[in-house]
Amino acid sequence: MSRVLAFDFGLRRVGVAVTDPLQLIANTLETIPTNEIYAFIKTYFAKEDVEAFVVGYPFSHGHSENEIVKHIDTFITKLNEIYPDKKVHKVDESFTSKIAKQTLLLSGVNKKERRNKGNVDAISANIILQSYLEMKEK
Repeated sequence: MSRVLAFDFGLRRVGVAVTDPLQLIANTLETIPTNEIYAFIKTYFAKEDVEAFVVGYPFSHGHSENEIVKHIDTFITKLNEIYPDKKVHKVDESFTSKIAKQTLLLSGVNKKERRNKGNVDAISANIILQSYLEMKEK
């Protein structure tokens, strides 16, 4: 079986998570500067078989669309253009940053590391991917 890559897309950096080959467990991979994400994906594809992408998407829940949505839509469009044979799944990313910060706090990470936005983004990607795996299971 192949892996699934997940992204918590941001204007400065993208948190990345990946499943194991059996698609049972979500693992935090790393945080990549946004301008390097396509090169990262290309390099990752050279090493691993990837079946699909999962992208955290801020569903509005009745509120007006925020600015990041346009950038995420562009990211998804480009993924579809570059990798037309790979499905892109949108997963609600509501509260993932808050959950990621709480996870860092509960895991005993020091204050400096908790303030590192890259750590939060990578854990958020993991939470997004885990949500996808749980939805897929049902």
